[in-house]
Amino acid sequence: MLLPSRAAMLRAVVLLTAVAAAVALTSRATAPAIAQGDAMTVDQVLKMPKIDAHAHIGGMSPGHLRAFLAFLEKYNLRWLNISVGGMDWGRLSRQIGSAQALHAAHPERIAWATSFTVTNWGQADWAESANATIDDGFAGGAVAVKIWKDVGMVLKDPDGKYVMADDPRLDPVFGALAKQNRTLVAHLGEPRNCWLPVDQMTVDGDRRYFAAHPEYHGLLNPEIPNYEAQIAARDRMLERHPNLRVVGCHLGSLEYDVDELAKRLDKYPNFAVDLSARIVHLQIQPRDKVRAFLVKYQDRLLYGTDVQFGLGSGAAGGDPAKALARLGATYESDATWFATDQELSLENVRAGFKSRGVALPEPVLRKIYYENARKWYPGL
Repeated sequence: MLLPSRAAMLRAVVLLTAVAAAVALTSRATAPAIAQGDAMTVDQVLKMPKIDAHAHIGGMSPGHLRAFLAFLEKYNLRWLNISVGGMDWGRLSRQIGSAQALHAAHPERIAWATSFTVTNWGQADWAESANATIDDGFAGGAVAVKIWKDVGMVLKDPDGKYVMADDPRLDPVFGALAKQNRTLVAHLGEPRNCWLPVDQMTVDGDRRYFAAHPEYHGLLNPEIPNYEAQIAARDRMLERHPNLRVVGCHLGSLEYDVDELAKRLDKYPNFAVDLSARIVHLQIQPRDKVRAFLVKYQDRLLYGTDVQFGLGSGAAGGDPAKALARLGATYESDATWFATDQELSLENVRAGFKSRGVALPEPVLRKIYYENARKWYPGL
């Protein structure tokens, strides 16, 4: 039998090497963007440490509280319980007292954010009083301060003009927060849907909310400054206080377009956003575009739900199992969308609507679910 020449053998080796290289390049080009080791299962997400960085706790019976704490332990969750409602000092003061007491009793599972009243807006000692309330909150373990949409949408001066987020009379509060390295949690404005007719809103969740709360439906209240005015005032506030650390609630009220939100994140380095009650708005945008946004801005996004527990007329009695099951379903659905590429049915958009998950890699999931909240809320 004739043996191949040395030259022929070398040519064969070169050819095989080239083919192998081409196959490897092709495999890399068509492989998923996420390496196998970087993926997480839904069960792994549910078991890893997580912070719901925007939630609300109301009055509970001792039995409900025990069930709630067991739920948080089961899902390895810590809640940031945010006080809200500056137009009603009595309501807000009760929230602050309750939130502080819950944190003191269960610091491993419940953190809290304070707020300040605008009931005495316009009085000479308003800012001093607001800062005193904030100082008391931080002395009691608060990790942030909430400003709510009553600034911009409810609070007025005696001449009937709405007080906006960039009003210079708020500067003593914002300046003190920046000086003391404290975080402002800012719910300013509403989703763009707020200024649309109900039948033109993009998701059923907003349709239900504004049908139930017509006082906040901008279209029905044309005297309220419009969507563009709310966002512009918030942006001017960020420009005037570049050293103030701000977490914009609800995707910074720019939920309708990740490109618009990206512009602000690029422009204001001390600005981050939570995802609370607006994940559905990500789910209706182009999947690959949203995934790229989540990966690019992975250090500026905080997981949150805006869910409530213990609120409502029947909160003190009955079986909490149903409410906790709904909470569990929310966390499991969110984990499925963030961690996998499975297709989910989303009734909050409309009946029959489906969205494919974004399958984020493990490092991004850990930041969004846990690490970012600890970074943007020192002491959490």
